[in-house]
Amino acid sequence: MLERVVILSVTAGTGHMQAASAVKSAIMEKYPRAEVTVLDTFRYTSPFLEKVMLGTYMEMLKLTPVIYGYLYRRAEKGQVLSGFAKNEFNRIINRFSAAKLIDFLEEKKPQAVICTHPFPLGILAAMRRDNRFEPLIVGVVTDFTVHSYWVFPEIDCYLVPAEELVGEFGYYRIPTEKVYPTGIPIDLRFSVPLDKKKVRSQLGLDLYLPTILVMGGGLGMGSVAETVRALGNGETPCQLLVVTGKNGQLRIKLERLAGELANRVDVFGYVSNINELMSASDLMVGKAGGLTCAEAMARHLPMFIYDPLPGQEERNAEFLEAAGAAVKISKDGDLAKRVAGCLNNPSCLEKMARAAESLARPEAAREAADIIAGKTCTTGGSVKCLK
Repeated sequence: MLERVVILSVTAGTGHMQAASAVKSAIMEKYPRAEVTVLDTFRYTSPFLEKVMLGTYMEMLKLTPVIYGYLYRRAEKGQVLSGFAKNEFNRIINRFSAAKLIDFLEEKKPQAVICTHPFPLGILAAMRRDNRFEPLIVGVVTDFTVHSYWVFPEIDCYLVPAEELVGEFGYYRIPTEKVYPTGIPIDLRFSVPLDKKKVRSQLGLDLYLPTILVMGGGLGMGSVAETVRALGNGETPCQLLVVTGKNGQLRIKLERLAGELANRVDVFGYVSNINELMSASDLMVGKAGGLTCAEAMARHLPMFIYDPLPGQEERNAEFLEAAGAAVKISKDGDLAKRVAGCLNNPSCLEKMARAAESLARPEAAREAADIIAGKTCTTGGSVKCLK
């Protein structure tokens, strides 16, 4: 029986917080009297650290993505100095955030603490090493890869996106019995089937025209305008649904651009009905964020991943392309031609849709809630903090 749960995340993009929200919803659905708190860890414990880290992260992705990709790969398993870098990074995080987080956990006294981002996971691992933390610690991996920054032997269990990732923990000498392939927790609405034509009608779309969803992630990053221009003037008639997230300038730019294009383009900002937009679409073009990809697969939606950012997105794209659910296209690739070729070949879309369906885990959040509830029955339910 779950009574008190804390979910720790970090605002870096939006996927981590959305996964946290999905797990909370699943727990509350089964245990409506439970107290479930989602905490944006750095915003609460150290706003300065959050500003520095998030600001640095975003600037690197915008200005020097190649350098970010290089650093990401250097920190992966087997790379020289990766262990030192990880330990030093976590030492800095603990210095700025641990004390306030300990106070928060002492007040809440949770039975379990769930982390949808590796940074707070490192703080809890350090507390467990020092015998200062007894409740269940769960790591929820939100990309289709296992990076060394996620891995700590002190963590009680890991929830990962796919069965294929379970064995990767063996490299770090983490028993596979501690790893559960639940899928990435996504909004519970994705577990409810929707009728494509009905949704298109509700959105005012042509019921039979090929529909392409263009995504730029929650922050609207990437080559969205370039993608819309290429598809909007493509030879194959279609209709585009474009989501710009929180990027207001991009939305204004695309709304102006839409009037110049041959195909219909509907532009949206940050939306709460991505479930419906995916249900209405025949394929998706855009970013390779882990949560977005998990949502697309829940709707059996083929993916064209255009110019993925180095790091997590690159690894996600590689995983999904190998599985047959996605096509990765480099920036110098002919996106419009590749998309048109697939639209004009129904068997191509059907094959990719079946591959996406085979990887889909729309019940991931509920499965996560069940595993967490089951494990809290065999662990303590109080926080032990020795300052």
